[in-house]
Formats: sequence, structure tokens, C-alpha cells
Amino acid sequence: MEGYTNEPINTAALPRFEDVELTPLHPSYLKVIWLNFAMVYGIISIAAGVAFYFIEELRPYWLPITICYVVIVLLSIFISLVSFRNKGYAFRTHDAIYRSGAISLTTTIIPYNRVQHVALHEGFIARAFGLAQIEIFTAGGDKSDIQISGIEKQQAEKIKQLLMGKIIKEEANEE
Repeated sequence: MEGYTNEPINTAALPRFEDVELTPLHPSYLKVIWLNFAMVYGIISIAAGVAFYFIEELRPYWLPITICYVVIVLLSIFISLVSFRNKGYAFRTHDAIYRSGAISLTTTIIPYNRVQHVALHEGFIARAFGLAQIEIFTAGGDKSDIQISGIEKQQAEKIKQLLMGKIIKEEANEE
């Protein structure tokens, strides 16, 4: 064990991920969120209306049920707005950072040497706004570690190429 050293690391001198300026999601992605909400809550409203019309036992409870429904819709809208504003991403020299959350913030940092696969997805509504989603997969899981929605499609394609280049470079270094 001659020459072996195990020096302590000054953690106060490590770079702080909190200092990285994150790129926010594309502003049009908020419209995608609102349209998805409108579709889901619209279907629920229609179903409730049909239920109130055909089920007489529900009619006396229409006001409290409607008030609860409106509160749930408004709360969902508020939480999604806060969540949208908190989301951001950055790609640095050695890793990718993604922050998300409404009530509590979660920051995920994935070193490029752990990336196994990258996927680009376009949903029906997001495609209409020219947006896409990047999914970054690491080893040992069947679902992605990071899903960044609301990126302009051209930017998402550039990010995918960047990450694929990092994967190929890592594979070449291993051989």
C-alpha cells in the first residue's frame, strides 16, 4: 500500500449546482399544460353533468360537489403553475441538471458517463406548439431518470445529439 493516499475533500470548495443558471421551459409549454387540463376536467365536467341529470339521488348535492370540484380545479391549476415556474435544466461539461417540483424542489444531476440512452418524444398537443420532451436513461432502470418536457423541438434535437455524442465518446474511451 505504499504510495496510497486518501486525503479528505474540502466539500465547501466544491462547485455548487445551485449557482448554475437553469434554462426555463419554453413559455408555450404552459399552454400545453392548460389544454391538457381543459380536456381532462372538461370530460369530468360532462360526466358529472350527465350523472346529475340521470341520477336523481345526486341532485340535492350538486352545490357542494360543484364547489369541491371548482376548488380542486383551481388548486390543480395553481400547483401546475408553480411547478412550471420551478422547472429548469442545464447541460454542463460533465453532467445534466434538472430541477422540478411545486411543493418541494427536486434537483437531479446525471453525469454523462452514466447515460445509457436518450429519447425524444413529441406529444400531439406539444407537437402543435413545436415542443418536445427529452428522456435521459441511466443503467439499471426501465424508466427514464430525467424527463424534460417543454423544450423547443430544434433545441431538443440538439440536446439529444449532444448526449448521444457523450455516450459514443464514453463507449470509445472504455474500449
